[in-house]
Amino acid sequence: MAAVAEAQQSRQGGRPLPPPPQPRMGGPPPPPSRPRSEPVDREKTCPLLLRVFTKIGGHHTKEDFVVRGKEPKDEVQIYTWKDATLRELTDLVKEVAPAARRRDAKLSFAFVYPDKNGRFVVKPVGMTHAYGNVRRLDDAKALADLSFQIGDYLDVAIL
Repeated sequence: MAAVAEAQQSRQGGRPLPPPPQPRMGGPPPPPSRPRSEPVDREKTCPLLLRVFTKIGGHHTKEDFVVRGKEPKDEVQIYTWKDATLRELTDLVKEVAPAARRRDAKLSFAFVYPDKNGRFVVKPVGMTHAYGNVRRLDDAKALADLSFQIGDYLDVAIL
């Protein structure tokens, strides 16, 4: 018994392990917590190149991305990190796309990536409003939280 206590203390730097959680009586189990990505040290971590394609009125179709080198012409290249939020990206898109600066503009974000068969997929991941004092739920979503992988494109529909 003493050996177990010593092993527990040595694993935690001299502190004993916390007691195991007590089972809940009645009711459903608590919902699983959504894993949040670790913040990136932007001073020490090299940014990634994010190719952003904007379109007024709706998203590009997956056929627009089929031929490499013939992607849509309305491209903006942004250097950013995987912890960048949709709000940060909204503000960057507003700098280069005049239509995104309208008071009533909404920006719909979608990842564009090849599936396991090599066919492109356009997957909507969130929507933000160009302006407004009220922050929306999607504003705080980070690229990493949305399963972004380096090499994916970001398609932004300006609605």
